[in-house]
Amino acid sequence: MRMIVHDLSRQNFEAIGIQADSDLVVADNGTIKNCIGCFGCWVKTPGVCVLKDDYRNMGEQLAACDELLVISKCFYGSYSPFVRNVWDRSIPYLLPYFITRNDETHHRARYPKRLVYSVCFYGGDITENETETARQLVYANAKNFHTLEAKVYFCHSLPDIKEALR
Repeated sequence: MRMIVHDLSRQNFEAIGIQADSDLVVADNGTIKNCIGCFGCWVKTPGVCVLKDDYRNMGEQLAACDELLVISKCFYGSYSPFVRNVWDRSIPYLLPYFITRNDETHHRARYPKRLVYSVCFYGGDITENETETARQLVYANAKNFHTLEAKVYFCHSLPDIKEALR
């Protein structure tokens, strides 16, 4: 199964033509609460966010996936606010304990399955600095989330997204 997290309007998502029949599509339905940084997902309700909304089981849902595809407008070399919030709410996917790999500190994996992580940033005015920052961010997130591989695409328009994701 693939999880697709995106910040596109419903019309634009449909326009890029992703066949999402068996995929879990995570879009902004207006109900996501902001992560409050309480770490309750680690200590009070391990693996489940304490906030009661449709996004509380993001860690478990990620663990069921083979691939995570993110489509996000590039905001200053980062994800859009909605996508960033989904990432924050996905912290239960990891354990609160740390390991050191290649002189870097990372969280331990909660689940044994590893997924492929692909990000498609879009926007007509993405600068070179934003591109480099976004690329570094994606690879850092991929390391911390113990992915098998990470791919990053930069697109200027909806047709570019459609082409990049073929």
